[in-house]
Amino acid sequence: MPRIYFIDVTNRDAVQASRIHLSKLQKTMVNLYLGQMGVHQSEFAFPFAKIEENYVRANLQLRDTGAMGGLVLEGWCRALVSDVTAAISTGVRDLNVSISTSDQMMRHKSGGQLDRDAVIREMVAAVTYARSQGAKTVGVNAEDASRTDLGYLVDFGEAAKDAGADRLRYCDTLGYETPKTIYRRVKTLAEQVEMPIELHCHNDLGMAVANSVVGARGAIDGGVDAYLNTSVNGLGERAGQADLLSCILAIKFAREMEDYQIGDDLNLKISAKLADYVSYAFGVPIPINQPGVGENAFAHEAGIHADATLKDSRTYELYDYELLGLDLEAPPPTRGRVITTGEFGGLAGFQHVYNRLGITFSDKEEARRVLELVRYATAHNQLTLTDDELRFIATYPEQARVLLSGTI
Repeated sequence: MPRIYFIDVTNRDAVQASRIHLSKLQKTMVNLYLGQMGVHQSEFAFPFAKIEENYVRANLQLRDTGAMGGLVLEGWCRALVSDVTAAISTGVRDLNVSISTSDQMMRHKSGGQLDRDAVIREMVAAVTYARSQGAKTVGVNAEDASRTDLGYLVDFGEAAKDAGADRLRYCDTLGYETPKTIYRRVKTLAEQVEMPIELHCHNDLGMAVANSVVGARGAIDGGVDAYLNTSVNGLGERAGQADLLSCILAIKFAREMEDYQIGDDLNLKISAKLADYVSYAFGVPIPINQPGVGENAFAHEAGIHADATLKDSRTYELYDYELLGLDLEAPPPTRGRVITTGEFGGLAGFQHVYNRLGITFSDKEEARRVLELVRYATAHNQLTLTDDELRFIATYPEQARVLLSGTI
């Protein structure tokens, strides 16, 4: 039976949202956590953009060392040969090419310069060229698919498949769908086009997770694999998009989902660490009621609830907090005396921090080289570095230097 895979787009969709940003080091850390978690793919960059060049190069190096496990690093491009050319030149070999398919966007985004036939021609040219240049995988994004005539969307998907595309991305760009409508439309696409379907659902009406999960059911019932586009903590443009962990939990624990299997070999114990890191890096608090990782996700106060949960946690909990890497009894990590290292830190404090992490250096010269990187990384992030960021810099100093080369 077909399966469900995850393509996380935190490093592409969320970082282009208004008012929230990640540094290149922070984006790299997100990729490392996604790799540890076992997520299939990260839409990690705009590889045609000059500003992404060092970040892309460093992350491809890290992937090649095995630092990211089996994580596929996929770049997002417009469906333009020029974008594909620039992306391929960086070494990226997994691409998603995007073009708008709805009449609304053809009229008001492309200024009426492209009609339906021209949209297909542009997309086919980009996919064909990507394949000719050695792309390993190519996904095709139908932006605003949910407001696109279904018959035309079938034609678009068939043309993408004939050109050599691996997947068709169904973009609910405005969060317009309902679970009932997206199931029906995606199932029809799957049956008629016969290629894997990606679900890219925004949360403008609060239904991104439901639409993603039910859309995946539609793809699988239509006979093809489903790929869910998610972001960590649901962050993304406007009201955000489908939250990675919420989608995973829904597939694993919701009613009548037993026959729909996740194809990724996930380690959910990374979930809390990933959610906390993204919250910290973006400066966006995790809502107290966030599924799985919110402070109240496993909190019980009403007497009858607390009593019943203590007797059997399944009374008021569908799943165990330990599954997600949570330790509800652990003291806060900053309690007591705290020594940090950063932009203006000295060698003694730096070595104290690394000793606490169990990391030592062969000599003072090596320590000074890493301290220099830590100082620049702190300036780069404009935040105190986390323990895992400090570990990353000590473990991969050369890649860290590449990432920070615009700062050093």
